[in-house]
Amino acid sequence: MSDTVNNETIDLGGAPGEDFDPFADDADLDVDIASDATAETLIQPPAVPEANENTDTKVLETSDNNVAAELAEPVESDNPLTVAMDVAEAKDVDNARQSLYGKPPVFEYAGATENIEDSSLTFDELRIAKATDFLELEDGKRVNWTVEYGKITKAVSDAKGMSIAKMKSDIETSKEFIDALKKAKDKSPDCKVKPKVTAAPKGLTSSYRGEYINIDEATASGKLITLFPAKDGNVYEMRNTEMGKFITRAANNDLLREVKAGFIPALPPIPLNDLLDIICFFKLMAQKGREALAYIYWDKQDSVFKVDIPEQTASIFHVKGDINPEYDNERYIHYMDIHSHHCMDAFFSSTDDASERATRVYAVVGNVLSYFPEIKVRISNGGKFHEISPDTVFEDFNKISKLPKMWFRQLRHNLHVFSGILQIALGCNVKGEADKSIGDVS
Repeated sequence: MSDTVNNETIDLGGAPGEDFDPFADDADLDVDIASDATAETLIQPPAVPEANENTDTKVLETSDNNVAAELAEPVESDNPLTVAMDVAEAKDVDNARQSLYGKPPVFEYAGATENIEDSSLTFDELRIAKATDFLELEDGKRVNWTVEYGKITKAVSDAKGMSIAKMKSDIETSKEFIDALKKAKDKSPDCKVKPKVTAAPKGLTSSYRGEYINIDEATASGKLITLFPAKDGNVYEMRNTEMGKFITRAANNDLLREVKAGFIPALPPIPLNDLLDIICFFKLMAQKGREALAYIYWDKQDSVFKVDIPEQTASIFHVKGDINPEYDNERYIHYMDIHSHHCMDAFFSSTDDASERATRVYAVVGNVLSYFPEIKVRISNGGKFHEISPDTVFEDFNKISKLPKMWFRQLRHNLHVFSGILQIALGCNVKGEADKSIGDVS
């Protein structure tokens, strides 16, 4: 198909067939093709640019004139879906950052977690505020700070000059943080402020101080100040001078730590149901005029406690049991011996001291025929005994009991009345303390 403009024939690129019209409807065109001298440029597709021999610029030539138009190198357009995803992702990250700006940083140390409401504090000011709860933070020279914010961890180089808010803001506006936030699943991480206490400096200790296992090793060391334990259970300090050896009990030295006797279980608490079953068994035996014995084992394979009533010989004042071969193997840990005292109080007798030599936990239940028996627990550390609280090894009643909150509301009301009476009698305000104690319980 062709048309004529200014006596020139123009090929419109029509398909075979006399009635084919590439414009669908000529009447809809806003341009009068016959009267426009430049119509060719409107209806003819642009020719492929040809390279000029004298220049690198690519030129498009028309049939009407030799005007050259510079064309930019073709640029590949972005995938619309990719662009949309990038925009959405950027918006998500920006929204996440905006919400993080108002989120308070968090103090984390030694199991404590608390929002830092005043982030204008410097790290050293925070250390001073927390030193009342954590005495090891008192010495600022031994405390280093780090900030963990999502995947970013930064050390604090100037604890006295840098505020917590400034450190948090610097991280939030960093490219490193923004890139990490894009990839993170958690778009709202906590900004964790963590102190770390370094060991006390001991650079000079080896030159004139040291701790030794006995006085002979301390003397042989030739050091000026030495520490060593004695048979009486005390630790002594010796200063070896030209005048002689000065020996006294050690006190307030930084080479030794305070240690309290006790037991730190590596196993979970023994279920209360197991204890109640054992006590019921003891009650039935007491009604027959006999003490009774039970062993408690930890099953390492199934991670559960097993109660075993061994074969035993018992009287009203004595009980002796045998080890069940079924539990005498590597699968089980013999964790506790527990026996009853019939009608007597709960205490560990000299007979118990003689027989309870193995390193494990021991318990005795007294006044078994009472509605609420009495129980005492101790550990034997190679035949050296130390009494512990029963809830160290047995499930705590408070953790399994579901008490109605109304009980505590009633108790609080009664305490209000009682505290008023105390105020009159003692002339002091105890109401606040009473409310606080009950508030903690409820």
